[in-house]
Amino acid sequence: MTVLVYAEHDNVYLKAETAKLITAAKAMGDDIHVLVAGSDCGAIAAEAAKLSGVAKVVHVDDAAYKEQLAENVSALVLSMANDYSHVVAAATTTGKNFLPRVAALLDVAQISDIIAVESADTFVRPIYAGNAIATVQSEDAIKVITVRASAFDAVAAEGSAEVITIAALTASEKASFVSQELTKSERPELTAADVIISGGRGMQNGENFALLNGIADKLGAAIGASRAAVDAGFVPNDMQVGQTGKIVAPQLYIAVGISGAIQHLAGMKDSKVIVAINKDEEAPIFQVADYGLVGDLFEVLPELESSL
Repeated sequence: MTVLVYAEHDNVYLKAETAKLITAAKAMGDDIHVLVAGSDCGAIAAEAAKLSGVAKVVHVDDAAYKEQLAENVSALVLSMANDYSHVVAAATTTGKNFLPRVAALLDVAQISDIIAVESADTFVRPIYAGNAIATVQSEDAIKVITVRASAFDAVAAEGSAEVITIAALTASEKASFVSQELTKSERPELTAADVIISGGRGMQNGENFALLNGIADKLGAAIGASRAAVDAGFVPNDMQVGQTGKIVAPQLYIAVGISGAIQHLAGMKDSKVIVAINKDEEAPIFQVADYGLVGDLFEVLPELESSL
C-alpha cells in the first residue's frame, strides 16, 4: 500500500509534525511518499527526503501554495489521490482546513485525529473530548486521515529518498490571500515545545501572566493558557491549549491556576510529566498530574522562579 503524507512547513522550515506523520504512515503501508507544496521550498523537499522510511518526495513549487490556501492545496492533493491507498495530514490548522475537502470530493469518510494505527484499515481516535477512545475501521478504497502528531514519535533523519518535481495546478479563483497577523515570540512554538507552562482562570487577569515569563525563560518553555483564560480576554487565542485549541505533548507541562476541565485535559494529557499548581485540592487537574502542589500561585510562582 502506498501512503501520501502532506508535509507541514512554513516555506522556511519543515515542521516537526512531518517526522511524526511518517511514523504513523509506516503502520499503514510500506511505500511512503511525501508531498511538499509551497513557494521556494526546495530546501524543505530535500529535508523531507532525509526522513527515514520515505521512498519518494513529490515537490510542487508555485506561489499558489505559498499560503497553503485550502482551495489550492485540496485540488492538488485530489489530483494525486487516486494513486494512493491513504492520504495523511497532521490534525493542524492546515490539515483540518484542506483535507475534509479532499474527502468530500472523493466521496469517502475522513477519519480524524487518530492517535494509533492498528492496521492498514483500522485506527484509534479519541471521541467525546477524549473521554472515550474509539477503534474505527474504514472500507473506503482511499483512506483520508488526519493524525494527532503528538501521539507519535518522530522518525530519524537518516534516509535518502528520491525527489521529483511536478507542475502546479492553476490557482483557484474562489479565494485569495489578503494578509495575516502573527504573534511574534522568541519562545518555542506551543506544538513543538519540550516544556510548556500554562495559566488558567486562576491567574485573574492578563497582567498576572507576566508571572510565568521568568519561569518560561529559565526553562526555555512556551507559554499556553486554558480556554477560560482566553475567553476572559487574559491572553490571545493562539495561546489556547485544549480540545478547541492546540494539542500538545511536551516532556514537561506545568498547569498553573487551571482547574482541569475535560476540554483542556484533552489537549495536554499526553504530556510526559504533568505538574499542577492550584489552591483547590479537589481540582480535576490533580487526577492527571504526576506532581501536584496545593497553594496560592501568587506565592508559589515567585518561589519557583527564584529556586530554578
